Amino acid sequence: MKKFILLPILLATSVITAPSAQADDLALRICEYVQANDKSRLRSFLKQKRLKVRNIYDALECNGNSLLIFAAKSNALEVGEYIIGKLPSKKVKAEIDNLAKYSAHLAEEARDR
Repeated sequence: MKKFILLPILLATSVITAPSAQADDLALRICEYVQANDKSRLRSFLKQKRLKVRNIYDALECNGNSLLIFAAKSNALEVGEYIIGKLPSKKVKAEIDNLAKYSAHLAEEARDR
């Protein structure tokens, strides 16, 4: 009887904790691609997982920074330009002052947007 009750409880707890671990893995991979300035891998990874930058931008942080600021700190200009192009202009305008501290090029791209 104990085995019968214990098995469903173990299955339920493993199902409950799995999405959190999977989300952490996704965030880690995205941050790695941004830091490496690998735009093509980032694009293909997002496409494979059916994610859009504008949908995950607010929830995703890399080293305590937003994705765009992290790209600027990492000197990932190609990926930074890609992120700027995919975000709504209101979100980009909100980041211009912080962006200018780390990358003049990306700040200029944000102003042009």
